[in-house]
Amino acid sequence: MPGEHWDVVVVGGGPAGAACAAAARRAQPDARVLVLDRADFPRDKVCGDGIAPEALDVLARLGLDPDALTAGFPPVSRLRLRSPGGTTVERTMHRPASVVPRAVLDDRLLTAALAGGAEFRRHAVRRLEVHPTHVELDGSVTAGVVVGADGAESVVRRALGIPPNRPGRVAIAIRGYAPEPYGHAGVQSLLTTGQRWPAYAWSFPLGDGRANVGYGELVSSGATRADLLAGLELLLPGLSAAGLRAHRLPLSSGRPRQPDGRVLLAGDAASLINPLTGEGIFYAVLSGTLAGAAAVHGAEAGAAYRRALNQRLGRHLRHSSTAAWASHRSWLMDAVFRAAAADQRVFDDVVALGLADGRITARTVAAAVRHVRQ
Repeated sequence: MPGEHWDVVVVGGGPAGAACAAAARRAQPDARVLVLDRADFPRDKVCGDGIAPEALDVLARLGLDPDALTAGFPPVSRLRLRSPGGTTVERTMHRPASVVPRAVLDDRLLTAALAGGAEFRRHAVRRLEVHPTHVELDGSVTAGVVVGADGAESVVRRALGIPPNRPGRVAIAIRGYAPEPYGHAGVQSLLTTGQRWPAYAWSFPLGDGRANVGYGELVSSGATRADLLAGLELLLPGLSAAGLRAHRLPLSSGRPRQPDGRVLLAGDAASLINPLTGEGIFYAVLSGTLAGAAAVHGAEAGAAYRRALNQRLGRHLRHSSTAAWASHRSWLMDAVFRAAAADQRVFDDVVALGLADGRITARTVAAAVRHVRQ
């Protein structure tokens, strides 16, 4: 590896990194693309396992086969939402979602990217030096462009001097696997409570009698591990969950400005996690795809990526941040959920805003106002 030069080096082999590598090769088929990750694959990732159909659309446009990525895990068509005040709505989603363990999904995505011509090395990046003509990693590898897709604790982000999100813009969640909770079989569930709002639990069925389960809240709440376990028990009582581990979620409401130049940030490293739901896979594959397409532009990559990201996600991110701010008023959340229970179109709007790239619609605002008054 010493002395090697690559057109694009992607730090992190998860969904954002794999999508980035595939997109860079698609944009420039002869590009030399290297993916570096501190772990071998398959490996588990402490994260939710739900995959919105819009994320699979992004991957399909890269030439990846969604059916192959989700094989062995049946689609999930029903979604249950519970508001802080206890309003529960369960409906069929406009398109089924998927639930695939991250140990499986991430391995399949990276394998697909490598089949497209990228290369992979196990290596923990520790140091990054940016020069006018290239970027140097750990004094041994150089690249025309580096993409940091290395998660919430991104080494690449720190090397750029970008500080972490403030505590009110970071969530912490605990996550593991358990037998499907009673009453939640075959249903994706996102459940909130007024007792420690804003906070939520989730249960995502794998189709084999197990579910990916977890609970999270803002770091600023000062929650301990005991608090997280208590929150999970409150919303999903009686779980016998295994392998519960905690992780941080840098929310998109605190995302930094993508700098100019030869270093890009994608996925969690760019604080691209939905502040309403904690969803990050859609953002990861979309931002990774946009970063990979921009990476082949060398010194202009940062500006090209920033423009593409703003054009594709800018309006949605403004709407999701506004909705997250408004959601701190639990009575308003209750009204929105009552409106979603009464109107499938409002339900679809809420799901799109929380799990994909939807926006706050006039229809949803009007319906929520009506239900506030009731």
